[in-house]
Amino acid sequence: MEKRITTPITKDKVKDLKAGDSVLITGVIYTARDAAHERMTKNYKEGIPFPIDLTDNVIYYAGPCPAKPGEVIGSCGPTTSGRMDAYTPMLLDNGLGAMIGKGARSSEVVESMKRNCVVYLGAIGGAGALIAESIKSAEVVAYDDLGTEAIRKLYVEDFPAVVLIDCEGNNLYDIGQTEYREI
Repeated sequence: MEKRITTPITKDKVKDLKAGDSVLITGVIYTARDAAHERMTKNYKEGIPFPIDLTDNVIYYAGPCPAKPGEVIGSCGPTTSGRMDAYTPMLLDNGLGAMIGKGARSSEVVESMKRNCVVYLGAIGGAGALIAESIKSAEVVAYDDLGTEAIRKLYVEDFPAVVLIDCEGNNLYDIGQTEYREI
């Protein structure tokens, strides 16, 4: 089923999303990759606030390519989400509403998602140029020194994604394997 959602991603919206749903997202999302996650975690442990308000927001695990002249952003495909797993439960416990990336997540992340009513969305790897077409504005909002891994605030319209793991822990990867075995 295809659903249209607008950020922020509140708990009520999350509860309506089920593993396998296709979604089109409109609104603000933030990019953050490994280096930004590591810095946010280190700073948080030292009492330094997060550089963005996590509450009901979306982090897209991406490090966009530089924009060509006249374009908002370069190719902006997802990176492997598992690289953020060590940092994710702390961010979820502090209000993050959704994550977008690719690949499987650890059991600790899935348990934290269930505890915090969070959804994990997948974007198609290798389709960064097409995904970039849904990005209407982009600005660095934190950690500019990290280059492509800086945190960016994106405004997106009809950003395509699929619910990979819903807030109940239903996992599209597991569902797909089970259905394949039954054929």
